[in-house]
Order: sequence, then structure tokens, then C-alpha cells
Amino acid sequence: MQKRLLFITLILLAFGLIVLSSAGIIEGDKKFGSPYYYLNKQFLYGVIPGLLLFFLFSKVDYKFWRKISFLVLFASLLLMILVFVPDFGIGLKGANRWVSLWGLSFQPSEILKLSMVIYLAAWFGSRDERIKNWSYSTAPFFVVISFIGLLLAMQPDVGTLAVVVLVALGIYFAAGSSMKHFFAVIAVFLVVLAGLVFIEPYRLDRIKTFFDPSIDPRGISYQLNQSLIAIGSGGLFGNGFGESTQKFGFLPEVVNDSIFAIVVEELGFVGAMALLGMFIFLSHTLISIAKNTSDKFGRLLVIGMSTWIVGQAFINIAAVSGLAPLTGIPLPFVSHGGTAIMALLAGLGIVSNIARRL
Repeated sequence: MQKRLLFITLILLAFGLIVLSSAGIIEGDKKFGSPYYYLNKQFLYGVIPGLLLFFLFSKVDYKFWRKISFLVLFASLLLMILVFVPDFGIGLKGANRWVSLWGLSFQPSEILKLSMVIYLAAWFGSRDERIKNWSYSTAPFFVVISFIGLLLAMQPDVGTLAVVVLVALGIYFAAGSSMKHFFAVIAVFLVVLAGLVFIEPYRLDRIKTFFDPSIDPRGISYQLNQSLIAIGSGGLFGNGFGESTQKFGFLPEVVNDSIFAIVVEELGFVGAMALLGMFIFLSHTLISIAKNTSDKFGRLLVIGMSTWIVGQAFINIAAVSGLAPLTGIPLPFVSHGGTAIMALLAGLGIVSNIARRL
């Protein structure tokens, strides 16, 4: 099972680097004078340190993380707070989502996803039948997620907030929560997310364009329409690797949350299905590891990782394909982002240690 996990992880990494080498070639040359700027940065500051973390954490007894789970979460929350501190936080496009420390910039919310998975797996893993008790289990869980949600909403980063809530609910459900409490928590979070959407005009615009992509093709629905054009032009086998036209300044966020559209445009429906197949294979591998893990902490941690990676992937793909409102969240393993790659690989390294013991 450990070899199977390593195999699909390396395949996804390789696929992501290949796609990024094409998707970022025009924007990299235009903005930084290097066609392979995004590829080089992803490889040097994401993949290499990420693989080092993967192999390092695969050698560390996964139960060690249960002992320091609160410290891990606390440290990531401090980093989240730093984004609002002058001289540390970096603002971009009206959002405060990055931190600069010792000459390195990174996105704390990606680290938060992993630390939250570890903490919730440890916390719920130590609960027995009392997990069905509101005051003992559900209420503290709700408080923790609400505080995390507040920090994300202040950045603002509602897309990441949606992923965090999804992962938290996945772990909560797998831990054996009361169905009444589970659906009550879902209802509360849906109301909160709806409120966050309606208080910001640009978020409301995304909902409008989801229901009617033709509402303003040169304005609020421009990104979605360009994504759909790219996907539609790909056909069955695509226009050929490197032959995208949308990456020539037409499609926004071409190396970030819109990169799936480039996959389909260049590699077609076949390429898209291949990528979906990789995520499904990874999900099946993680679920198999979870099923065969007798330790509750280990099982919940693997379920959390599966929910995070596969859930975020399908949210991104659905949004780019017009099947869900645009969220701005990246496609795991494929979109540009060193912090995201490192966090994913670090988490999968912990899972590898769990699989090693089966």
C-alpha cells in the first residue's frame, strides 16, 4: 500500500509539472522574462522540499503527531495571524494571504489545512461514545472551526474556508458524530457561507455568473466564459500539448485556479479523464489505507487527507467547468503554489508511515 501511495503521488507530481510547463510559458515570459519561471519555481520551492518532507515524515512514527497536534495547530494559527501584521503580511489583489519570513514568502492557509487535519484527527481520536455529546464534543469542535473560519474570512479567503469546513465535516462524520449534530453544524456553516457571499459584491457576482454565464461576458463572467471556451475547443483529444490559445492572455489565473481548462484544451476529454482517474486512484488508495488502519487517530488522519485533496480537486474542476461557482482555490498537484505542494506532500508522508505499518 505504501508503494502504491508513492507511485500515484509521483505520477500526479509529474503530470502537474508537465501541465504547468505549458500553461505558464506565456505569462512567465511576459511577467518575469523566463518562459519556465513558474515551472522552475514550482520544482525548486515546492516539489523538491515537498518530497524531502514526504520521505522524512514517512520515517517518523505517525503517533508522534498526535502528541504535538495542539502545538502544530497553534503554530499555524499564529502564522495565520501574521498575515495581518505589517512587515510580515503580504497583500495582493485586496487579500492578505501571504507571510514573508527570513526572505521567504508562503501561504499559511495551506499549512493550516494540514495542521487542522492532524489536530482534529487527534482530538476526535481520543473521544469514544462521548463524541455524540454536544457539550463534550460538538460544541468545542464548532468553536475551533469558527475561529479558523473567522481568520480565513478576514483575509478574505472564502474558497479555502469552504475546503476547511468540508475537511472538518469529513473527519467529524467519520469519527462517529451524532447525525442530528452533524446536520445542525452543516446548516450553520451553510448560513455563514451564504452570508459571506452576499456581503461582498464580487462573491455575489460569481453566483450570478454560475446561473447565467452570459450575463456579462466581458465583465463578471469573463473568466468562466474563457474557461468554457478552452474546454469546448479541446474536444476529445485536445489541440495538442503546448497548443493552447487561451494561455495567450485570454484566460485569467492560467497557472492557478484556471489551469484545468488548459489541461482540457491541450489534452482534451481524454486528458481530463486521465487526471480525474489519478485523483480517483489516489482516493481509493487512501480509503484502503484508512479501512485497514485499526488506530482511530491514524484512520481519521488518512480520511482527512483524502477529503482535503480529492474534495478540493473536484471543487476546482467543477468550478472551472461551470458546474459550481468560481471559488479561487487551486487544483492540487497541478496549480502553481509551492506552499500547497509542500503541505500536500508532508501530509502524504505521514499517511505513508501509517501505510507502512499495515
